[in-house]
Formats: sequence, C-alpha cells, structure tokens
Amino acid sequence: MYETFFGLQERPFDLAPNPKYLFLSTRQREALSAIRYALEGPRGLMLMAGDAGTGKTTLVQAAIAEIGSVTTQCVLVSNPTLTRSEFYECLAREFGLQNDAGESKTRFLFELRHHLEERHRDGKLTAIVFDEAQSLPHELLEEVRLLSNIETPTTKFLSVVLAGQPELAARLNEPQLRQLKQRIALRCELAAFDLPETAAYIAGRIRIAGGAPADIFTRNAVEAIFEGSSGVPRVINVVSHNALISGFATQSRPIRRTIVEEVLRDLDLAAPQSISPDPHATSPDRVQPKPAAAPAPVAPPPAPEPDSDKSHDDRQGSPFFKGFARKRGFSFF
Repeated sequence: MYETFFGLQERPFDLAPNPKYLFLSTRQREALSAIRYALEGPRGLMLMAGDAGTGKTTLVQAAIAEIGSVTTQCVLVSNPTLTRSEFYECLAREFGLQNDAGESKTRFLFELRHHLEERHRDGKLTAIVFDEAQSLPHELLEEVRLLSNIETPTTKFLSVVLAGQPELAARLNEPQLRQLKQRIALRCELAAFDLPETAAYIAGRIRIAGGAPADIFTRNAVEAIFEGSSGVPRVINVVSHNALISGFATQSRPIRRTIVEEVLRDLDLAAPQSISPDPHATSPDRVQPKPAAAPAPVAPPPAPEPDSDKSHDDRQGSPFFKGFARKRGFSFF
C-alpha cells in the first residue's frame, strides 16, 4: 500500500513475531540469553514474565530458531487453554509418541519417560515452552510441575519454559502453587522500552525494511509514538503502521507529530489532558482570603510554530537523540 511512497521494500510494522525484526534492548537481550540457556541444557523450570505486547513470543521463537532442532527437540504450546486430557493428547502428538499415548495419563507418562531417556542417552535435549502461560489453569500448572520431575538423581530430562504476563508471577505466590514456584531455577522479566529504545526500535525496523528513518518520521513524530504507546513494542507497531497509512493518504513525507497525534486519537490512545484543580475554587461556605497583589506583567513568550521540526527537534540536550543515535547508529537527523 504505502511501501513505494516511503521507499520501503516491505511493511516494517506488521504484528507477526518475525525474528528478522528482533530488537534487543538490555532487558530483551538478557531474556533471550536466559531462554537459550534454559533450552540448551536440562535446567528444569524457567519463568519469563512480561506485560502484553512486550515481545515474549518473538523472543521465544527467536531462541528456538537459534538453537535449531538437531540436538534439541523443543515443543511450543502457544494455546494452553486445554483440559487435562487435551493437554496430554497435544504433548503426545508434538513429541511424536505412539498414537495411543495421549489416550491416558499413565500411557503418556510411560511413553514420554522412555522417549526422554532415549534422547538423553544419545546426548540430545528436550524442552517444552508454554507461551501465554498465564492462561494455564491451576490443574495444568500442577501437571507441568510433575513433568519437570522426570529425572534421575543427577540429571533432569526435560526443560520447561513458562512465558506469560505478570499475573502468572502473581499466581505463583498462591499457596497451592508454592511447590511450582520453588522449582523455578531461572527467572527474568521484560519491560517496555524507554524513549531512546523506542527511537532505535522504530529506526531499526525501517532500515530492515529498506527505508531511511529520517525520511519517514520526524523526531517529534517518534516522541509522540513513544508517548502514545508507553514504549510497548506491539503498540508502537500499531501506531507506526497507522501513521504510515495516514501519511500515504495525505501524501505527507516525512510524517510529523500532528499525524501521529491524530492516529493516537483514532486508536483511543491519546493521553487525556490533565486539568489541575483551581487553587482559588471554593465552596459557598468558605471565606475567601484577600487576593495578593497582581505581579508585574511579563511579556509572553513567542508562540511556537505548530508541529515545527525546528521548535521541538533541535532542542539541545534532548535525552531522545543526543549521543544515543550516534552510539546505536540509528538517526532521525
């Protein structure tokens, strides 16, 4: 739609968790390393918590793609809202067990242990990753704990990664899940981007898609995207994609702050204007103090240019771009 107009080879802000567009802030880099560490050895249980849209699925798929399938068999369960019987049927099929292995828990556990022991003897690893793990009911979280107990006195046969939203971590504090919490050997947490990370994220995706960041968004526009998205990667993508559509529709290039603000209003993401209470407002039964003398008039400052790149973008010492763009190689100048 808008790719040719903005000099792009493809759309840079699609919502698919494409590892090609993986951006690693400090937290994301730590989380990716933790997932790889969990999948590349029999580590037991790992928990990765992060708010909706912070990139958990992208990191999980990137880690699975990096380790490959030669030595590690990794089963990804991305929809864990299952009954107990469906849970075992799903795992039996994903692990390639006998056709009747998912028909009963006893048969499944026997087949799975045999499968894991064989792989261990061959020097191979096995792992399960539960994405959206906050949706796992209590009874399945208990089954996950019991699966992680398949081991010998010296070695665990199965690594389990739970990737979910913060409410999963809160649930683990409940008394009935204390045994599962005690078995979590690795734990990491994702957070939204700050302003410099948001700028680098947007610029990086544009460059990967074949475009020039400075030709597509002004610095003011990127600031507005950050303010409206609160630095959540998925929301950044939604706002940026809609801004490109609006820019194409109005033949505006680069996209300025006013276009982004209009998109934020359309998406119901615009922050409401805070109205400070009037310190002089009173109730009818309150005695008003005598007003102080009015200060000497001061000449008003010159009105800023509406959405002028110069009025916002040339501010000295801005934490948004000063030094950061040179360090990361992403620039909107």
